[in-house]
Amino acid sequence: MTVSYTTELVTHARAFAEVAPDWERLYRRCGAATPFQNHAWLHSWWLSYGRPGRLRLVLVREGGELVAAAPLMLRRAPVPTLVPLGGPISDYGDVLIDDERADGAAAVLAEALSDAARTALIDFREVRPGGAAEHVYDRWSGPRHRMRDSLCLELPAVPMDGLVSRLPSGTAQRARAKLRRLRSLGVERHVVAPERVDSALQRLIELHRLQWQGRKVTSEHLQARFCEHLVRSVGPMVRSGDAVVTEFRLDGDVVAVDLTLQSRRLTGGYLYGAHPRLRERKADVAAMLLDACTQHAGSGGQDTLSLLRGNEPYKHHWRPEPVANQRLLLARRRTAPLMSAVVGHVAARRRGKELLSSFRERTDDGGPVSGPVVAADRYRVRDHPSKRPHTFLSNRDSIQSPGSSGEQTVELNGTGSVVGAGSAAGQPVRPESTDR
Repeated sequence: MTVSYTTELVTHARAFAEVAPDWERLYRRCGAATPFQNHAWLHSWWLSYGRPGRLRLVLVREGGELVAAAPLMLRRAPVPTLVPLGGPISDYGDVLIDDERADGAAAVLAEALSDAARTALIDFREVRPGGAAEHVYDRWSGPRHRMRDSLCLELPAVPMDGLVSRLPSGTAQRARAKLRRLRSLGVERHVVAPERVDSALQRLIELHRLQWQGRKVTSEHLQARFCEHLVRSVGPMVRSGDAVVTEFRLDGDVVAVDLTLQSRRLTGGYLYGAHPRLRERKADVAAMLLDACTQHAGSGGQDTLSLLRGNEPYKHHWRPEPVANQRLLLARRRTAPLMSAVVGHVAARRRGKELLSSFRERTDDGGPVSGPVVAADRYRVRDHPSKRPHTFLSNRDSIQSPGSSGEQTVELNGTGSVVGAGSAAGQPVRPESTDR
């Protein structure tokens, strides 16, 4: 039996809003989906951060039923690129594909994306391993390239006792003492009802601002548009079971608010605000939040408790597994040079970070500082806007052309050019290659 698919390119916000019911059903049928592919999250993000004329939603239907969707927007600089909606405030980017129609729907989506891209590169950032975008990547017929992206830390979705039992005996004893301290202080935890979510999120932002007062903070979290986005998106997500807002009270006052996001397979602590009074009372805020998060993780069948992006030392106390997101670049033959430019930029940025790290080590040790390293510090590239660490290409990369069975090992030099077999020294990386 021949299956008939139709495709649609949505470029207007009103049509984006109208597709919500179909999107919601597809979201439930895509096991790889994360909370950041929820329609409420993406549509709200577009209202706060989108620019007129840039929306590019690629939809695939089978008999009128939505079976695949790619939520993208056009970014014109530094090179024309289609990128996922959600931006730096979203920890994962991906497409949605119906699990039961993965093969056919992914192939049609790949073809529709190729048509939509035209003269633009497609750049899927922050794709979680096993993400639906991998189906598109595998079926892409043009030039493509895979790189490592941000590092996330993940724990099993088990109760708090299970997480503590994974720790060395001494660390486990200290963790239990911290939890007992929270109980002795009388910290009370309450899940916020849907009708109170808006005011609770306002309090979260106020506490977040207070806890970071006088310290370096992600500035976007303090912007009005970010707060508006949270209030607009999280309310519907709470009602549908895709988000939980928790208040923590001490002596009757709300001293902390936590936002946890959920999907079929994943629970992630997204943002919190905590009053300095908690630390003054010797309360371990990280343990308090993780304890609350474990109450929700696994309740809906999730198998992963994600600490999301960031490699902060306090997260490692719980012995999480580091998992690197992926960056999937897709191009047509005419846009292959754009992909080469991006790959070269990433390699050069990685090299710059290495030089900067070397410069700082030499400075700390009191050793001599060389000229090129000083230059690297002066012209260093800013970190990701979310202020969270990234991981980049390794020094040695395996590259493979789509449809080819042989691998070719190459080495990227400091400028992002290729040195090695099959390429003259200093030539740009072959755009039709795949970085394994």
